[in-house]
Amino acid sequence: MRHRGGTPPRQFEELQASALFCPRCQTARPVRERLLLVLPDGELYEYLCAACNTSVGKRKVTAPPSPLLLA
Repeated sequence: MRHRGGTPPRQFEELQASALFCPRCQTARPVRERLLLVLPDGELYEYLCAACNTSVGKRKVTAPPSPLLLA
């Protein structure tokens, strides 16, 4: 679906999970997000079950490209 002017909607560009299925608890549980790695092109986050602290997923956030500086 496009908005007027031909630009795509920006509301779903970046999603964060609030609950995921935990294999240890055997049910969907709220999750906490923890920074796992800082990479040259972004950051890697890990989702942890809020009840038992089991890792239930990962998410990579890519950084916008850095501006090119010309001397």
